[in-house]
Amino acid sequence: MGRAGTGTGGAAVAAAVAGPLLLLLLARPPPATAGDCGKSDIRLVSEQFSQAPQKLSFYSWYGSARLFHFRVPPDTVLLHWLLQVSQSGGPMCSNVEITVYFRYGAPPVINPLGTSFPANTSVQPSFFVKMLQSNASINISHPAPGDWFVAAHLPPSSQKIEVKGFVPTCAYIFQPDMLVMRVVEVSILEPNVPLPQTLLSHPSYLKIFVPEYTQELRLELQGCASNGSLGCPVHLTVGSATLPSNFQKVLTCTGPAWVCHLLLPSPPWDRWLQVTAKSLAGPHVSVAFSAVVTLTACRPWIVNFKQLLQSSPNQSCNASTGLLSPSPGYQDLGRNIRVGGGPFCLVNYQVMREDMDVVSVHFRPMDRVSVLVHSGMPSVMRLYLNTGMDSGGSLTISLWANKSMISNNTLVMVCVNAASPFLLFNTSLNCTTAFFQGYSLSLSTSSRKAKLIIPYPETDNWYLSLQLVCPQSPEECEKAKVLIETTLYLVPCLDDCGPYGQCILLRRHGYLYAGCSCKAGWRGWSCTDNSTAQSTAQQRMATLLLTLSNLMFLAPITLSVYRCLLVEASIYAYTMFFSTFYHACDQPGEAVLCILNYDTLQYCDFLGSGVSIWVTILCMARLKAALKYVLLLLGTLVFAMSLQLDRRGAWNMMGPCLFAFVIMVTMWVYRCGHRRHCYPTSWQRWVFYLLPGISMAALAITIYTSMMTSDNYYYTHSIWHMLLAGSAAFLLPPRDKHVEPWACSQKFTCHYQICKNHREELYTVT
Repeated sequence: MGRAGTGTGGAAVAAAVAGPLLLLLLARPPPATAGDCGKSDIRLVSEQFSQAPQKLSFYSWYGSARLFHFRVPPDTVLLHWLLQVSQSGGPMCSNVEITVYFRYGAPPVINPLGTSFPANTSVQPSFFVKMLQSNASINISHPAPGDWFVAAHLPPSSQKIEVKGFVPTCAYIFQPDMLVMRVVEVSILEPNVPLPQTLLSHPSYLKIFVPEYTQELRLELQGCASNGSLGCPVHLTVGSATLPSNFQKVLTCTGPAWVCHLLLPSPPWDRWLQVTAKSLAGPHVSVAFSAVVTLTACRPWIVNFKQLLQSSPNQSCNASTGLLSPSPGYQDLGRNIRVGGGPFCLVNYQVMREDMDVVSVHFRPMDRVSVLVHSGMPSVMRLYLNTGMDSGGSLTISLWANKSMISNNTLVMVCVNAASPFLLFNTSLNCTTAFFQGYSLSLSTSSRKAKLIIPYPETDNWYLSLQLVCPQSPEECEKAKVLIETTLYLVPCLDDCGPYGQCILLRRHGYLYAGCSCKAGWRGWSCTDNSTAQSTAQQRMATLLLTLSNLMFLAPITLSVYRCLLVEASIYAYTMFFSTFYHACDQPGEAVLCILNYDTLQYCDFLGSGVSIWVTILCMARLKAALKYVLLLLGTLVFAMSLQLDRRGAWNMMGPCLFAFVIMVTMWVYRCGHRRHCYPTSWQRWVFYLLPGISMAALAITIYTSMMTSDNYYYTHSIWHMLLAGSAAFLLPPRDKHVEPWACSQKFTCHYQICKNHREELYTVT
């Protein structure tokens, strides 16, 4: 099976091999026909479910994957996924590999980037297939009813920052369709009641209801005969298929009928169990048998802490440890547990579910303190995660034992399972139930704390089983008791994604799930992978580069005031101010300063950059003052409108600038024709001002559109700031001959002065 999300090497190779192999293994002919009779099974009906297609994205974090949520109806015997991919964008778009994940009960936990998970996190490998822009299909026999999730994404995104409008826009549309075939007539197996069955051309579909507190299930075939001969050519499939793990039990009965039985410890509680029986004989050979199911009940000792506290008013609480002191109630409980061959098989501790927020739940025992663990039988706590909205977070289980209560030879074993608890600590410690491989923990004198993190737990009832074991000296456990303090909660994101991440709630048709968006080079499921993280010094250096590079705008501001271009100077000052504080707020790490909200600063920065280029080109055109200021105002309004429509669109900025460039070229050509001389007339102007300014502007555009990546952004964007400001300083036209240097600044003095009117040659006192 292909591996993803485990961070191990060779995932791509495993996926390439396992994908087609699993397609062949899972693709079985529909059970509608069998043998040579060619007649369809009238007990089967087909249904189809579909969802709206979604546009795929290149993967950078979990929010890049597109999630689809389906619900498989009960009594489904065949699930057929039809995966369709379409492409739009023209011939410039290349074929890309699409990865599709499948999981039952919760969204798939994926890790395409190969990053590390937080400590104590248990992640199952994800089942996935890779495909190109073509259709694919997957068949799953006997799928588990309930929630199924499909996630798809494009390959990991490149580090290059692409400007919208300069690269072809390629869209890859993905749509999965689910076709199911379910049985409308299912025989019900009742406990200890033989159910006669005859197999000929079609299989038999049975189901068993497993009540709560079932310790063991035994399925047996009795009186099996094939056309009167001995032997039992029957193939049994018990349970439902799930992805990525599949614990279906398969029983092939080819020998004597008395050995054809299946024993299932800890079957899933409070649900129907599917059983399919197929004949292994010829197409015209009938097989008759009787199916008998036997259930072994498990009587729980239900601990009611309110009754214990009422019967034990002298109980005290240790303030230093926060544990409940042993009491007569606890002692009575211990005596009942130690009775050999008693009717009880587990101690059931009542757990209260407290909903805190969206995908945020706190579980705690009724006494709010601790759980008593013995050696005779497991102590079990049930966590209700079956609402259908709990699978989009992370389940965290923390356990702590007092050092004084654990001896050197004792060990507290813990199993975390879904659907049913693990009860066989006396015979095995692998935490495996009938259809689920549980998660194991242990507490000892050397390790008194244990923690388990399960991302995206399956929608089900989860069980926490604890029991005291003594591998070296079993007699030492007979009188031992240990109080275990538990912290059980479900959160959207572990530790709220830490200081270098943001927990974001995602939604798909009303289903909510959470993911971490990391920053400052941190990666991973909870932004705990620091393999590419930036140090604090690097973060401060990046902030200084992006902010202080805007001081280059002081050059065009000073020249504008010197040449009496006050409107241009004010626009450059506006751009310098908001670009500086926008990049101070845009930093992902610790060196962050936001004087306004982020969106406002970004809008003002983009607006200032566009208007700065606009006003510089209009100033070079040397228009009349009235026309110049009208175009300046109209251009600013157009920029404001276009940035509101699409802030990232390159042509929203380039369009008005090209229009201004056309105006400038038109005016220069007009002056060249009118004066019959090249404009500007001075070669020094071309060599020392225009050519350097044009070169700087061209280089700035080249860097902005094709050279920026996520790694060099701090350097290339700082160079963009300096080149943009430097080109404006070089391209600003010289002052008029009749305007003295700093003339405009002299008009703002606070004393009387004589002002000269060039038109009337009069002097007036103001």
